[in-house]
Amino acid sequence: MTDSTIRTRSDERRSSEREETEEQAEQREECPECSGRLISDAEHAETVCEDCGLVVDEGEIDRGPEWRAFDAAEKDEKSRVGAPTTNMMHDQGLSTNIGWQDKDAYGKSLSSRQRQKMQRLRTWNERFRTRDSKERNLKQALGEIDRMASALGLPENVRETASVIYRRALEEDLLPGRSIEGVATSSLYAAARQAGTPRSLDEISAVSRVEKDEVARTYRYVIRELGLEVQPADPESYVPRFASELDLSDETERRARSLLQTAKEEEVHSGKSPVGLAAAAMYAAALLTNEKVTQNDVSEVASISEVTIRNRYHELLEAEEGAPV
Repeated sequence: MTDSTIRTRSDERRSSEREETEEQAEQREECPECSGRLISDAEHAETVCEDCGLVVDEGEIDRGPEWRAFDAAEKDEKSRVGAPTTNMMHDQGLSTNIGWQDKDAYGKSLSSRQRQKMQRLRTWNERFRTRDSKERNLKQALGEIDRMASALGLPENVRETASVIYRRALEEDLLPGRSIEGVATSSLYAAARQAGTPRSLDEISAVSRVEKDEVARTYRYVIRELGLEVQPADPESYVPRFASELDLSDETERRARSLLQTAKEEEVHSGKSPVGLAAAAMYAAALLTNEKVTQNDVSEVASISEVTIRNRYHELLEAEEGAPV
């Protein structure tokens, strides 16, 4: 049998299969009872006749998404095709990364020639990802934000907010005359306070590459120029973290919150450092619940001097004694 004969028979077989498929499709489009037009009812997962109402097929599989969208923007937002975008990366995570492992898809090591080729590809890929100085600036700053947030144990939503604040500062041209690290640290400090998981300036400065005074100065400048609404830090927001690091009981934590609430009612907290008040409340609550904790322990956790803890501690107890029952 020649090759041309085999090809001819193969073409004939494909043609007959195509005709059968078309006939089946035509049959599905016509009602077997009245030859009316069939329509698909997605709500009930049925195929019914438009004329006589005969249910031709039921229990169909809905291959569409389980969500609904009423405009193009909502559809794009809810679509889960591809990796999610994030403001924590300078290109919002839309570019391709080449892995650092010199291995193929089967886990086998690449040859020396292939390793050299992959290294060149990584170099060019890195150059294409940061096309200008603005993107290089953004990449460095977002890397700093991620590093500091990891060191401080801040959640992802704080990192995302800090990234957005830094992007706004870059767009508003607030960086000339200021360091990238300073603005990045200030953005993270503002984001943590906005999210209700504040960190003290001492804690922020400990993981930053800039001095405390520069962080405070840049922070005030950024929130003023961007019009950010940052509420004063609540001393109670520090209590859970201090209690966890000092390994104190829930009863002591509740007592510390009670002391701080009384201090607010008596307006003792006005003009005082929220970190110092929280640290003093933890020390006072531990004494009242007979838990062993020293001023030095609290001082190390809160990064506050023992003198501040002693002064605030007496003020909290006086407010507790003078509060109306």
